[in-house]
Amino acid sequence: MRRTMPVGWRGARPLTTLLAVAALLFGLGAVPAHAEPNEGGTKKLRDALAATAKAHIEAKRKLDTSKKRQKELALQVTMMETRLVDLTAQVGEVAAQSYKVGRLTPAAMLLDSANPELFVQRAASLDMLAQRDGRRVRELTDAREEARQAKIALDGEVREQRKQLAVMAKKKKEAEAALAEVSSGSSGGFSGGSSTSARPAPRNSDGSWPSESCSVDDPTTSGCITPRTLNALNQTKAAGYKRYVSCYRSGGSGEHPKGRACDFSAATGGFEDRTATGGDKSYGDSLAAWHVRNANRLGVLYVIWYRQIWHPGTGWRAYGGSGSPAADHTNHVHLSMY
Repeated sequence: MRRTMPVGWRGARPLTTLLAVAALLFGLGAVPAHAEPNEGGTKKLRDALAATAKAHIEAKRKLDTSKKRQKELALQVTMMETRLVDLTAQVGEVAAQSYKVGRLTPAAMLLDSANPELFVQRAASLDMLAQRDGRRVRELTDAREEARQAKIALDGEVREQRKQLAVMAKKKKEAEAALAEVSSGSSGGFSGGSSTSARPAPRNSDGSWPSESCSVDDPTTSGCITPRTLNALNQTKAAGYKRYVSCYRSGGSGEHPKGRACDFSAATGGFEDRTATGGDKSYGDSLAAWHVRNANRLGVLYVIWYRQIWHPGTGWRAYGGSGSPAADHTNHVHLSMY
């Protein structure tokens, strides 16, 4: 027997279908999307930020290395000067003894020997004295030369520091010029953050950052990231920041396609097209502050969050996008890596 459909079923079915389609299209009742934010900004700006940050970081490394070397050389010079005082005194004793002996020559001392045995003894003693006195004079001469070379090296480190400070000042101006189109000046930045310190990323023997490619799997996408970016991602999570994050992005310019950038959502459910407030804002503040505090350990190029950007050469600066939460970075923290 043919079943009778309930009253209103025929009309309700198309309506249900339309509602389902609308929910899919417009996100009615859906969880926040994880689509990567359109961060805005020009390629010229991103390239300038990366280039100036890298140059500043490298100059800062050379400056720190030079300061360490200067400290070592200063200690070496101090020790040498103390040794010079001692050696000078010893050579002075030799000169004073020679003055007391007067015109008595070694030959005369030997001829004055009473017997052959005493002659041999005096000859041996004279040889030992000559060796000792000659050694003291040579040590004094060598010590003076070593001290001179150490002072030359010390002066060289001072010149190196001036050079690197000039580079840093230049790169700061270049970064400020690049930011001029999106920044109104310095800003207060953010405080707080986890007290956990990041595990430092590996460096070269001279302290520089090794060149890395997009060579390891990105756990946040199907793409790739650099080993240094992976370390930063893992250390961020270890510090307690475990909300949604996306790193590799195939399109556009900047550091994402190179596997050297990550976007950390402020909201628990992913990137939302709204400005973070309340707990989400506090989470972003804490995360941005933590990344800056651990920048040297991780190899951070720059951080952008809530209309502000941190650059190693300029510190925190105001940063304005196109007005959207993504472009203004008010819904996610952007991290770019060396």
